[in-house]
Amino acid sequence: MKIPPVKGTRDFYPAEMVCRNWIIGGWKSASVRNGFQEYDGPIIEHLRMFQIKSGEEIASQLYCLEDAAGRSLALRPEITPTLARMVNQRVNSLPRPIKWFSVPRLLRAERPQRGRLREFFQWNIDIIGVEDELADAEIIFCAVDYLRQVGLTADDIVVKISSRRMIGQILRSIGVAEGELDGLYAALDKRDKIPPEAFSRMLQKAVADEKVRLKVTELMEVGSLDEIGVLFGLSQEAKTAVGQVRRLFELLEIMELGDYCIFDMGTVRGLAYYTGIVFEIWDRAGDLRAVGGGGRYDNLFGLFGGPDLPATGFGMGDCVLEILLRNKKLLEKQLPQERLDFYVAPASAEFFDKAVELTMKLRSLGRAADFNYKFLKLGKQLKQASDRNAARCVIIGEEYSAGKELVVKDMATGKQRAVDFQRFLEEARRKAPGPQAEAL
Repeated sequence: MKIPPVKGTRDFYPAEMVCRNWIIGGWKSASVRNGFQEYDGPIIEHLRMFQIKSGEEIASQLYCLEDAAGRSLALRPEITPTLARMVNQRVNSLPRPIKWFSVPRLLRAERPQRGRLREFFQWNIDIIGVEDELADAEIIFCAVDYLRQVGLTADDIVVKISSRRMIGQILRSIGVAEGELDGLYAALDKRDKIPPEAFSRMLQKAVADEKVRLKVTELMEVGSLDEIGVLFGLSQEAKTAVGQVRRLFELLEIMELGDYCIFDMGTVRGLAYYTGIVFEIWDRAGDLRAVGGGGRYDNLFGLFGGPDLPATGFGMGDCVLEILLRNKKLLEKQLPQERLDFYVAPASAEFFDKAVELTMKLRSLGRAADFNYKFLKLGKQLKQASDRNAARCVIIGEEYSAGKELVVKDMATGKQRAVDFQRFLEEARRKAPGPQAEAL
């Protein structure tokens, strides 16, 4: 009986691993060049950690278990609580600002959909200890920096930016009750992701007063920061929040990201722990889920028993990103191809063991080398060398018997030359990357 993979998970055959490693490698290189340091944590954590951040009901969306000691545990659905726990443990010894990144494997017990699986990889970048909007701008820059690196332009993606602090102050001023805010944020977060009728029902459930609901709808239609002050009376707190968003856009212009970023009042992010600027990255066509999103979460470390620390961060999953890159035909042409430095081919069966010996010597020198497990006619071996994208094919035959010479064929030009065995190894040693073994 064939057993399929668990629904919502993926098998990564070698071809899929090339794609996965390329995406993750790009995330890591973008993080490092933007000044972030890598961290990671355990894949299993105490369930309470995720309930502190997202509420008791989150347990139904996680893979939970109880260990032999009766402790409630969960496979991590995100890494931000782990980040908070780790920072709090060494908060007095960590240099500020804390700029960390991670690429965890995550699991969520939810219904799989296009671009949303139960098991996935996510790129997380966070800056902790900086109140200034410059940190938010740097997070956005790092995200866009990676997306530009893989070929996406301002015609392909857009960063939608708003502020939970600003929206919250305005919602209170137009009559939304404090107890209605969390439910309203959740509804507004789904506004552009569900049919209008479904959103209308969510809005009615979140806000009891019809007049207030109309004002909420009017607020969500605002197209610029300037309109906010004209249409709504702003408290000093709201004016401060508007000023923060204005400053963020000024910084993004300095960073030459103006073409990528827009103000969007409808961007609220559904999670309650966001406290200020929030943003999401979408494909311009709007055919997919958000490619990624994040924002400021200044209260999280206090929830986990640590000091209040300003913080901002971002997450991007691999699933939607891969779909977008394939749709834009940007993926296949960028994936690295297998490439051998040498394919070692015995011209006859008597040289087979010598071919094995030479292959291992080349590998010991740090060169990518291979051979066929069974002796084949030379023509078939040359074809295999070509199929494996080998730079050179090393042929061991009569020349070796006559004078310890190898025939080295350049697979790109077809030219070949006879080289003394030891001289060949010395050339391979000199051109090999990194520290090389002294002994052959």
